[in-house]
Amino acid sequence: MSTSPRAWGALLVLCGAIFLETIDITMLNVALPAIRADLGLSTGMLSGMVSAYVLGYGGLMLLGGRVADLFGRRRVFLVSLGVFGVFSALGGFAGEGSALLVARFVKGVAAAFMTPAGLSIITTSLPEGPRRDRAVLVYAGVGAGGYALGLVIGGLLAAVDWRWVFLAPALLAAVIQAAALPLLDDGGRGADAAGRTSDVAGAVTITSAMMLLVYGVVRLEHAASADAAGWALTAGVFAAGLALLAVFVAIERRSAAPLVRLGILRSGPLVRANAGALLFVGSFFGFFFLVTLYLQELRGWTAPQTAFALLAAGIDAILAPTLTPRLVRRFGNVRVIFGGMLLGALGYALFLPVGLDWTYPAMFPTMLLLGLAFSLIYGPLTIAATDGVPDAEQGLASGLVNTSFQFGTALGLSIATTVSVAALGDGRTPDDALAALRTALLVPLAGALLALTVTAPGLRRRHAALGRGPWRQAPGRRPGL
Repeated sequence: MSTSPRAWGALLVLCGAIFLETIDITMLNVALPAIRADLGLSTGMLSGMVSAYVLGYGGLMLLGGRVADLFGRRRVFLVSLGVFGVFSALGGFAGEGSALLVARFVKGVAAAFMTPAGLSIITTSLPEGPRRDRAVLVYAGVGAGGYALGLVIGGLLAAVDWRWVFLAPALLAAVIQAAALPLLDDGGRGADAAGRTSDVAGAVTITSAMMLLVYGVVRLEHAASADAAGWALTAGVFAAGLALLAVFVAIERRSAAPLVRLGILRSGPLVRANAGALLFVGSFFGFFFLVTLYLQELRGWTAPQTAFALLAAGIDAILAPTLTPRLVRRFGNVRVIFGGMLLGALGYALFLPVGLDWTYPAMFPTMLLLGLAFSLIYGPLTIAATDGVPDAEQGLASGLVNTSFQFGTALGLSIATTVSVAALGDGRTPDDALAALRTALLVPLAGALLALTVTAPGLRRRHAALGRGPWRQAPGRRPGL
């Protein structure tokens, strides 16, 4: 990807795809009450629509990234984008909950292949350095903006007709597909074709393991109200997922052409970047889930009112592609990430004393701080998770970090929900609900503090490296997390 007009057009196409994927996640959350009212769905069915997407996305993301490496990034991107658009349209015409469940699951599977393929096209088209960083930060900034803007767009579309929450992404996918055909190339050669079909056992075990682990995380949402049998089932799902993960590791160690080269996990910066991604995104989405419940159920705000209340967090759509690249060039990835996590922790702490009579100006500082935090963290974490990785494994690295983002989302929502339900107990009054909310708000704060702890070692590492001279490391490597 050079600096030619065609290259910028290709980047615009990839940014459009990540924007499509991120707004699709958050738009549905705002539209769920309207879907329930129209189709008469149960709470379990509504929860299932969210969980189905997470199951497909988180369960196959790692495989999706590796498939892009092996079979061609452009091909995988175009096919998965087409599937995403088709099933989004089918969801818009669905007349019952089961059809929506299928549509959401297949869209999650399609996103699991589309997202790492798109990111790896960027990272393999440009050499490590300022140009790649700028492209990744613009790409990640657009994606980050989609998370916040999706709340607003979803609220507006749901006010017209909830079906547009499915039909609008289908139309956008068609436009992106038409633009991608002449603009995208493969972003560099993939892995040797000899490894394409030789690790079927690895592909089956890792996909099964990831789907079981994601399902276990999703089940945690109901853990607080589950009986002994429910807890046993959840524990069994986790045990089976971990057992399959151990089998996968054993297979990869013996495979002549492994699906995942386990040595990639020996990179401390890569592991810290993925751990930081999981913790921060989990905190972010857990917090906004709790705030949405607070505004709509405790305060009685409408979906559009809630969406606009959260709009301040969408400042990341402006700052991530403009301010963040300058800060990264000036201070480096790690310091920018650490500063963003500090802002996030401060924002969560400021919201802890929330009351039933809080005005919006009292909430605004937290919304603004979290928008700033997201703009400083999302893109630099993506860079840190792909720096120093060979081109042949960029899809795998992209799949890893996006898996961390998705697992973080599911884990943050599940733990926040579990703590909130457990803290509420048999309480039924607004004061009881407020007390439970304040307890649950400790979850995102704890996650942000853990993310700070994970990131901190990278500050010392970067300082030591810079003390030996600017970027004096192995060729092609820079100080990371």
